Parts: sequence; structure tokens; C-alpha cells
Amino acid sequence: MKNVTRINKAVFPVAGLGTRFLPATKAIPKEMLPVVDRPLIQYAVEEAYEAGIRHMVFVTGRTKRAIEDHFDLSPDLETELEAGRKTELLQVVRSITPADMSFSFVRQPRALGLGHAVLCAAPIVGDEPFAVLLPDDLMIGNPGGPNVLTQMVRQFEKTPTCILAVQEVPREHVKRYGIVAGQPAGERLTRVDRMVEKPDPDAAPSRMGVAGRYILTPGVFDMIRTNPKGAGGEIQLTDGIARLMDAEGVHAFLYEGRRYDCGAKDGFLEATVDFALKHPQLGPGLREYIKGLKL
Repeated sequence: MKNVTRINKAVFPVAGLGTRFLPATKAIPKEMLPVVDRPLIQYAVEEAYEAGIRHMVFVTGRTKRAIEDHFDLSPDLETELEAGRKTELLQVVRSITPADMSFSFVRQPRALGLGHAVLCAAPIVGDEPFAVLLPDDLMIGNPGGPNVLTQMVRQFEKTPTCILAVQEVPREHVKRYGIVAGQPAGERLTRVDRMVEKPDPDAAPSRMGVAGRYILTPGVFDMIRTNPKGAGGEIQLTDGIARLMDAEGVHAFLYEGRRYDCGAKDGFLEATVDFALKHPQLGPGLREYIKGLKL
């Protein structure tokens, strides 16, 4: 494995169909649904960029062309904005794709699970560690602090093993998450010795649920390739990671910040309201509107 403490690439599995948001996602990728004025996928890419990553790898499907178009250059649009002297909007459009950011796109031909999606990126990632970000999970750090992936990258520099972002979840919600348990290995860090996918609350080994951010070593690819298919015939990423616990070690990192589950309508609405309230132009007016509602 080359440059073991440097994360150069981020993988974004974006081939899912987004059925929980139908009919909105019939023709629009769920990752392109906007939270205020930016699509979900842009928040994830910006998080990776802020963490120092410059090569973004998208694992897409047949209906996801809009994602590729979003991060492509738009000469006609830029010319129109420039002619209209709409300088601020022109800067917004150009900021989507900084000059030092590069993109790769690979197709996942069939929906065979998250593990299979990550495996599709193997030829591009190569023999180096990489990040995985699930855009459905919109994650932010504490005010004034580093974002979630930046926290994980800094931890990886000290502990170059697979690192999973985790959060403590309510007991009644453990059946929605992959749950990990293990031994303390430092501040906010646990060496994982057990992983259970969506357990019954009475059988859960802890309340540490895996969130949608990972730093993985290339060894996970071999584990995924040789993994038997799991439930529903899918190839599970957690099964591949679990097989690395003895071979390389896996750590869970209790991040500082907040996660919005934008794969669910209620989480998406919560993110929209919270981000709108923080928006410098929209926030004051929205706050007054909410105060006037008869709830």
C-alpha cells in the first residue's frame, strides 16, 4: 500500500434508485435533490475537498448522467452570466469544480449492494487507502471545527487502518444501523472486534452505529471479491470490512458533529430547515415566518 497516511481519492456510491423519494426521483438522481441551493452530492464533494482530497470517483448507474453534468464545465451558462454581469452567480458556478479537482466516473452495471459499488472503483483507486462518502448522509462538524471527513483523515494519519465513522444512537434505532463494539484505543477511538448489521436492540453489542463515512485500505477489495453474497443476494461492504478486523485491524471513530439522514424524507426536511435557517440571506426571513406559524 502506497502513501499509507495520505488519502488522495474519495469514492461516492451514487448508483441507487432513490425509491424512498418517488416520484421526485423518477427522472432526477436522489443525490441531485437540493438542500436549500446545493444538491446533496455537492455537499459530500465539498466535504472531501475540504479534507484535502482532490480526486473524486463516482460509481454511477444508467440514470445518473445529471451528476456528471453537474460537475462538468458549463461554457454556455458561464458566457450568459458573464454577459449579464452576474458576477456572484458566475463565481458560484465556477466554484463547483475547482481547478485542482479531478473526476472519474465508473458504472455499476447491476445493483448488487454497497460492497459491489465500492469494488467497481478498485481499478481507479488502485493500491492506496481511500475515503467512501455516502451522499445520503449529510454530515457537518461542530461550529468552527473541522468537518467529519477531515477529523477522520487526521485520525488515519495516526492510525492507518480502516476507520468507520460512528455515532451513538438511541436503543430503539439500533436496528437501522450496522453496530460495532470493541476496546477503547484512544480518545474517541475504538478498536473494533465485533460488527453486527441491523441487530435487534436486545442483541446489539453496543449503541455505536456506523454512519456514512469510511476510510478504507485497499485490502478491503480482496475481502469483498471473495465474500459470499449476503441478504437479498447483495455484496455487503460491512462483511468485507469485518474480515479485515483480524488481518489489519479496524477502528471506529466517534466523530464530532451531526448527521442528517437525507435518504429519508424526515431527515431531508430537517436538513433543509436547519441549513436554510443558517443561510445568511434566507435565514432571517425564514425564522420570522416560522415564528408566525400556528403550530
